[in-house]
Amino acid sequence: MFLWIVAAPAQRTSPGARDEGSFTFTSNVNVVVVPVQVHDSQGRAVGNLTKDDFQIFDRGKPQVISRFAIQHHEALPRPSTGAAPPLATPLPQSVATPERFVVFLFDDLHLGTEDMGRVQKAGIKLLADSLAVSDMAAVVSFSGTNTGLTRDRGKLQEAILKLQPRNLYQHVESDCPNIDYYQADLIANKHDGGAFEAAVQNVLTCANVDTRNMAEKMVDSAARQSLAIGEQDSYVTLLTVREFVRRMAALPGQRTLILVSPGFLTLGAEAMSEKSQIMDTAAKSDVTISALDARGLYTTELDASHRGADSAYALVTGSKSEYHRHAMTLGEDVMAELADGTGGTYFHNSNDLEGGFRRLTQPPEYLYLLEFSPRNVKPDATYHPLKVKVTVKGLKLQARRGYFAAKAPKSKK
Repeated sequence: MFLWIVAAPAQRTSPGARDEGSFTFTSNVNVVVVPVQVHDSQGRAVGNLTKDDFQIFDRGKPQVISRFAIQHHEALPRPSTGAAPPLATPLPQSVATPERFVVFLFDDLHLGTEDMGRVQKAGIKLLADSLAVSDMAAVVSFSGTNTGLTRDRGKLQEAILKLQPRNLYQHVESDCPNIDYYQADLIANKHDGGAFEAAVQNVLTCANVDTRNMAEKMVDSAARQSLAIGEQDSYVTLLTVREFVRRMAALPGQRTLILVSPGFLTLGAEAMSEKSQIMDTAAKSDVTISALDARGLYTTELDASHRGADSAYALVTGSKSEYHRHAMTLGEDVMAELADGTGGTYFHNSNDLEGGFRRLTQPPEYLYLLEFSPRNVKPDATYHPLKVKVTVKGLKLQARRGYFAAKAPKSKK
């Protein structure tokens, strides 16, 4: 299922990149790495800031930046012709050594048929005109597609064409009661009375039950089942992302993982911990995660593929639409979070998927790497929001939003 690679050990300084200042990441588990991109009011990358220009706050408490570096990636040339040569074609010595590795990770567990068709069309065009001759790329998916790293564009295009939706954990709208992962989390974990009542009223409408007590039992059972399926979906998805990042860390040169997805839910402490580990691994290994929202322009309102209000209660309260909007926002959030937390780019809310792919294949021009050891905050196995500020006015920041602070190991007596 995963990308098996034999390569030279990765270096923090890669071809096409320049690190300013000495920077060696420590292996201390109590260290947080924060990649930061900075742009001016015109959207141009800013690369002349110093350590003293930055401030980091962990749950509002200022932290000491212990290590600091700037990476400068120069744009690699695009192919001058419409296609790159297949792997079997001998390459000149000047391009024989790859300078960049790009892995396209297609989320076939959550992509629908329509979205899949759009990203396939855009992805095939991208391979013809946006990768340099020396680039090596791979097309992989959550369900097991894996071309391995290759320069053979035909092989990559063929793999994209063969992709199909594999909705293993998809919620079935016709279920009675109709409880998806988001609502199940509200009921089972957050004990939300409104979400529970909406589900009970749904049962009383769609099922032939005699008593409210029976309806409540059906809701409890369905919520637990939907929660278990959703948690498994989240676990498999994040574990796959982390494994690809880990294997890419062994590669030299520029390393970019492009996640192509409509978004997916990651709820609960375990998912937060997994996302934090992905960002830690990527930041310490110089792997950039960028993400493309395969939905293009979309609305958060219910469409023809979803059932509308499933009870008079839902019709009056608007609960069905509310849960759908919140779930879509949270599903999109994970892609933005992974991109922000690794110095990548999140392309969304646009139908120009070709342009999105093209933009994501380029690494950030300047990337600041900040490291700190949390002070005056407890390692309490909870999510710690981060805030990065810059003292220079008029600049916009893109930075890691937070991390999951694992509990400190108990001392042996």
